[in-house]
Amino acid sequence: MVAVDTVARGRTARSAGSRSLGRRLQRPGAWFALPAAVLFAVFFAYPLVISLWQSFFSTQGGELRWVGLDQYVRLFRDPLVATSLGNAFLILLVQVPLMIGIALGLAYVLNQTWLRFRSGFRLLYFLPAVTTLVAYSVVFRVLLTTDGGAVNQLLGLFGVAPVDWLDSELWARVALIASITWRWTGYNMVILLAGLQSIPAEQYEAARMDGAGRWTTFARVVVPQLRPAIVFTTVTSTIGALQLFDENVILTGGGPNNATLTPVLYLYKVGFQQFDPGYASAIAWLLVLITGVISIIQFRLLREKK
Repeated sequence: MVAVDTVARGRTARSAGSRSLGRRLQRPGAWFALPAAVLFAVFFAYPLVISLWQSFFSTQGGELRWVGLDQYVRLFRDPLVATSLGNAFLILLVQVPLMIGIALGLAYVLNQTWLRFRSGFRLLYFLPAVTTLVAYSVVFRVLLTTDGGAVNQLLGLFGVAPVDWLDSELWARVALIASITWRWTGYNMVILLAGLQSIPAEQYEAARMDGAGRWTTFARVVVPQLRPAIVFTTVTSTIGALQLFDENVILTGGGPNNATLTPVLYLYKVGFQQFDPGYASAIAWLLVLITGVISIIQFRLLREKK
């Protein structure tokens, strides 16, 4: 009995010692995480709470006045909110499938073993993703200038009349979609390429042994395996389209006739040009709601895959 009690006490002491050692080891980790937690609280959590609180107030005569849900009711009566959301959804319905399709095609080609200089091509297609939003938007604005722009000069070589890229409702949307596609296609290509490289070679061999051609292999083997990556890139690109700001500010300023006005740009104009922070906060929380709905759809799609 004495021996048993001694062993039990030894185990208890070792257990207590390991727990205390674990606590001591966790303390440095907590201190290392503290700066990130403080930054998160100051620059994300606090502004988030304040913006929600501010959306229930209206600024009148330089003073805040409680208005309850009036700002949210105003959202449904404001035609510019509907216009900005309509523009955002039009852009994402055209641009997102176009971009994901191009990215998927590039990733599939760059994953082929017969292609030479694959690393160079991957770098070339990914370079636009590392350029700053402002820099590439300025470059596109210069290229698409109606008088003297490089694009119109190139079209002139083929006898095409100059296109009013930035002052026509149709062509301004085309220019915006083209610039976003150029910027983000390489980024999505890298994600899809990583998914392609995770597909076992045995599955391609099995498809060839069954007599499947390239298109059948792509449709029946590649696409189903890439479903999580395709869902991720599609949802993140959709959210990006809803949050579009830099490109349309620099390229078109939201015009002409609000043809490229997006919710974030309208939020900026309301908050910083019209000095109505309460209504701007309500617009921001409308975007949060839409983004949340899209995120829920993403989680459901991934859960169905599992």
